[in-house]
Amino acid sequence: MNTIRSANLFEEAKQIIPGGVNSPVRAFKSVGGNPLFIEKGKGSKIYDVDGNEFIEYIGSWGPHLFGHNPRFIKDALIKAIENGTSFGAPTELEVKIAKLIIDLVPSVEMIRMVNSGTEATMSAVRAARGYTGKEKFIKFEGCYHGHADYFLIKAGSGALTLGIPTSPGVTKGNAADTLLADYNNIDSVKRLVKANKNEIAAVIIEPVAGNMGVVRADNKFMEDLRNICNEEKIVLIFDEVMTGFRLSAQGAQGIYYIKPDLVTFGKIIGGGLPVGAFGGKKEIMEIIAPAGPVYQAGTLSGNPLAMTAGYAALTHIKNHPEVYDELEQKSAYLEMGFKENMKKLRKNFALNRVGSMMTLFFFEGNVNSFQAAVKSDTTLFGKYFHEMLTRGIYLAPAQFEAIFVSTAHSNQDLDKTIKANFESLKGIV
Repeated sequence: MNTIRSANLFEEAKQIIPGGVNSPVRAFKSVGGNPLFIEKGKGSKIYDVDGNEFIEYIGSWGPHLFGHNPRFIKDALIKAIENGTSFGAPTELEVKIAKLIIDLVPSVEMIRMVNSGTEATMSAVRAARGYTGKEKFIKFEGCYHGHADYFLIKAGSGALTLGIPTSPGVTKGNAADTLLADYNNIDSVKRLVKANKNEIAAVIIEPVAGNMGVVRADNKFMEDLRNICNEEKIVLIFDEVMTGFRLSAQGAQGIYYIKPDLVTFGKIIGGGLPVGAFGGKKEIMEIIAPAGPVYQAGTLSGNPLAMTAGYAALTHIKNHPEVYDELEQKSAYLEMGFKENMKKLRKNFALNRVGSMMTLFFFEGNVNSFQAAVKSDTTLFGKYFHEMLTRGIYLAPAQFEAIFVSTAHSNQDLDKTIKANFESLKGIV
């Protein structure tokens, strides 16, 4: 596989961009080697600057539910560009997409658009603090909610991959207000609530974690968490930046049948363009400026291009609910193929899947927590990643990320991936 142009670009980039990349996981640091520079994507495939073709399972980290550059989103964007790219003023489309999200997601009564998942989660916590008049909040070890200071306490995803669970630059004050609980361990939540009585504004959780690898919260754990928040008047925040509209038209809420007080979105509601949002109960959301005293703003919030792509994606989901049946069938087929391969090779690595999100952990045991996830053999994963890459399969370059299946993945793509998985595992174990 020729990667000369990518290697040259990376060397050039390292001189002018920190680490040569604009987001840490892209650097291939945890798997070794140099990152590939991508030129274009179409359907289930991406193509690098050296002309190599790959069946791809990152999907821009989740939003490409329909594969790369689907025609209906592309056509909508081309039409929108003719009217202008940004106004910094209200547009009708902002109202239409807000109404569509409220129609699809039962817990959302009002919603505010922002520009990223990080903005969404930090704004939701600020709203919860303003609403309750309390300052502390609980997050769970291994969950990643963006790079705001108070979230980088035992965070997942890139921070975990790079071995920086608590980032330098995070103040002691921020750390003191962030209470850390164990994922899927309700007793750890109860202890924190008891030790910080009437001081906790919010609990924020990825109901299906995608940033310590795919780890699902147990149903009973989620029910108990909802009850505790009700009893203690704590705002329950679902971080659905990754799972919103990917796992179902209602996101993870459609799996648990539990309503959070606030929910954050990103990824799919922008149709692949940079976007985020937070919404929930009207009484909480009305505390946000200019309706209320809690300040939150963004010059490019509700950008017409992002709203156009997002509205096209969500409208397609509403009009084609069968998309989730298709995603489930394809994802289950891939899961079964991987499991059959491991059976043939007499290996029992953990394979977690929820809907169209999946992670193969190089650990022979149950992975339902951060403590279990970090037992995965990251060195072995690095070898596996490169074996798959040489066979034309592009996975996330980090153990603690997800495989994202799209409707664009054909049966031929899946069969090729399963074959590559067998050959790659055989080569390293």
